[in-house]
Amino acid sequence: MRKIKHIIKRKNKSPSFFSKISEAISKARKNVLRKKQEKQAAATSQQNKAEIDIIKNAPKIDFFKKQAQKLEQRRQAALHRKQNLKLYLEKAGIDLEPGKLTRIIFNFAIVVNLGLSAYLIYHFSTTWGITWGTIAAAMAAVWVLVFIVLILLLWVFFYFMLDLRIFKRKVLIEDVLADYLQLTAANIKAGMTVDKALWYAVRPRFGVLAREIETVAKETMSGVDLKEALEKFAAKYDSMVLKRSINLLIEGLDSGGEIGDLLNRIANNLQEQKLMFKEMAANVTTYAIFITFSSIVAAPFLFALSGSLIGVIRAIAGTLGSVTNAAMSSGLPLTFGQVGITSSDFRIFSIVSLAIGSTFSAMVISTIKKGEIRSGIKYIPIFVITAISLYLVFQASSDYLLGFVF
Repeated sequence: MRKIKHIIKRKNKSPSFFSKISEAISKARKNVLRKKQEKQAAATSQQNKAEIDIIKNAPKIDFFKKQAQKLEQRRQAALHRKQNLKLYLEKAGIDLEPGKLTRIIFNFAIVVNLGLSAYLIYHFSTTWGITWGTIAAAMAAVWVLVFIVLILLLWVFFYFMLDLRIFKRKVLIEDVLADYLQLTAANIKAGMTVDKALWYAVRPRFGVLAREIETVAKETMSGVDLKEALEKFAAKYDSMVLKRSINLLIEGLDSGGEIGDLLNRIANNLQEQKLMFKEMAANVTTYAIFITFSSIVAAPFLFALSGSLIGVIRAIAGTLGSVTNAAMSSGLPLTFGQVGITSSDFRIFSIVSLAIGSTFSAMVISTIKKGEIRSGIKYIPIFVITAISLYLVFQASSDYLLGFVF
């Protein structure tokens, strides 16, 4: 531009004024184009370098993305397990946080491991005289393997007891639900509103149901909608009867029908269902008696006779052994083998078999009569103890009658 100004000042002195101006303009354009090309080339090179770096670091980026996805999946799974455990605790009626429960089980496992470690150290050092290296290895095994197995067993036992508690609460609710609905229907027909009818129908004999209805009444008084409180109450129990009854009540409230008649019909249907279950249980009583007799009376008697038969065979084998020795001394080719089963081994086998058989018999009977295996859990110890006790009595009697003492 300076050249152009200089040329303009000298326009009267130079005969080729316009040609010089055009040359200066063309040079300026070339410089501008060259600078643009250089900038574009620099930007392109930087972009290519960035793409090359991305391509080189692509495996690392994919690895970190996969790790982040795995961590997120683990976090979601842990949150899901925590929510399920909280729901289980609510259904069982236990007001306890999942984190606190985990700490209790963990601390209990530590206490048990400490006691087991102390016993092993004392036993190894005083009885066997084992070195400290062996004791340290045993402690490591206890605190790694036994600790993990113990925590798993504690969780399994806890869930088992929790499931039984949930089932017990379900049975208690279903037993008194029909009577409670009838009282509620009577209150509604007397002119009460639905929430007041539910509240005034509470009786101490209703037990768990009475406490839950009190909770529903408190929530409705604090501003919670009655339908929402009833749905929350039904979700606490693993009972289809309760959920269907509450759903029918909510539908009746939405449709504006006669709630008193609706509750009376629900109560009558529940009572008819109970009577039907009782009739079905009475019809299969013969099968239950047969299974009970075969598992806790017939099986112990047969096992006891089998044990006595083994004693008789062993006695005969001992007598034949002396005959075999005499025959061999006289040159006769007579040989008799020994009995491979001992009386103690057969006794252990019999007790284990009776325990397993009586356990499954109690489960089958509970399924036949109640429709639920969990309802027969309380019969399992009775069946097992009775079967093993009768086996010992039959065995002692048969041994006394046959003159064999094991």
